Amino acid sequence: MSLRVLVAKVGLDGHDRGVKVVARILRDAGMEVVYTGLRQTPEMVAAAAIDEDVDVVGLSMLSGGHMALAPRVVELLRAEGSDIPVVVGGIIPEQDIEKLTGAGVARVLHPGASADDVAGSVRSAAEDA
Repeated sequence: MSLRVLVAKVGLDGHDRGVKVVARILRDAGMEVVYTGLRQTPEMVAAAAIDEDVDVVGLSMLSGGHMALAPRVVELLRAEGSDIPVVVGGIIPEQDIEKLTGAGVARVLHPGASADDVAGSVRSAAEDA
């Protein structure tokens, strides 16, 4: 069974090169990828994840809004009764990782994560759900 993964850019960050690389990595690893595009709100991402019946949500965060936006996506998914795991990648300070996981984020990836790390983190998040 192939995993379905929604990848999104949440907030005002307009840099999409990294998320497109991640989408290709996941596709090349045999996953079906839904990319929602730039400047998504947490509400848009949660609704799309549920509508698309994905197994994992991947958020690309470079703008510093990770502490507000990623937990909000998790909160909205849980409010809808969904246990879809959320994986966050991007510029995430070390001191925020524990806070994010405490807020329900399943995995956090840093820039420079290998393709194997990216695909493995998404797979393990899906398996743990």
